[in-house]
Amino acid sequence: MRPTVIALALAAGGCTVPDSAPAVSDDGWIYQLQGYPGGRLDEIVARRPPYAVIDLARDSAADYFHADEITSLRTAGTTVLAYFEIGGIENFRADFPAVRDRGLLLNEWPDWPGERFGRYWDPAWWDLVVRPRLDRALAAGFDGAYLDTPLAYEEIDLARVPGWDRDRLARAMSDLVVRISRYAKAVRPGFRIVPQNSPELRHQAGYTDAIDGVGIEELFYRATDEPCEQRYCAENLADVEALRDDGKFVLAVDYAVNPDHVRTLCARYRKERFAGYVGVRELDRIGVSC
Repeated sequence: MRPTVIALALAAGGCTVPDSAPAVSDDGWIYQLQGYPGGRLDEIVARRPPYAVIDLARDSAADYFHADEITSLRTAGTTVLAYFEIGGIENFRADFPAVRDRGLLLNEWPDWPGERFGRYWDPAWWDLVVRPRLDRALAAGFDGAYLDTPLAYEEIDLARVPGWDRDRLARAMSDLVVRISRYAKAVRPGFRIVPQNSPELRHQAGYTDAIDGVGIEELFYRATDEPCEQRYCAENLADVEALRDDGKFVLAVDYAVNPDHVRTLCARYRKERFAGYVGVRELDRIGVSC
């Protein structure tokens, strides 16, 4: 899930927040990547969720959150995870030009115009994208990193990478997550590593040991309010449950606004022992945590 810099007309797409959201306690998590009122985190601080995932930058570009702002969340009892991508890059990010100029970009992601997958196995990708973002998260005092687009290994156009297949791409993605974990934990041993989606990577050697939790989108409802009945939804659930049983915490997010669906989701999260969040796909406002 990537932030869009320009706010979308949500009402036109039926993506409005229900007037009377189900009464549930804030014991799940909050996932907000843009639209911070006044560029501040006050609303999240007031909710005091156990976990919060926010972008490294309040404008999704180069206006990065400062250490005192992250401290305000941590003081409220929240574990704060820095969102950034490791398998792709959006064209509005400050580091996009350098990545483009080094020839590290691959095919565009049709679901997110302006976003390109990258050669995440290339040493230059580590130097230009991943390590600087990790360093920034560590310096700002985040408790961990929430790593998006591991699924790049499934979406890269194989015609762009001769000699590669899905198995090799999966192995390279797992290796990258392991490297991220080793690097960050060498600086701060308690730094949490939480990849989003692609829970099947747990079958790669070393992957499960390298992560502390897993984020997962659209386990039960696809954006927006569409029951997820595809085979991959059941496969994802099985892999996420296996990671949970291995002691990893689970941050689950579904995109729904129908009050009945929200209630159903919160009940399902509790049954599965997942920290849950229900919101809109743009992640530009606080939804329901449960």
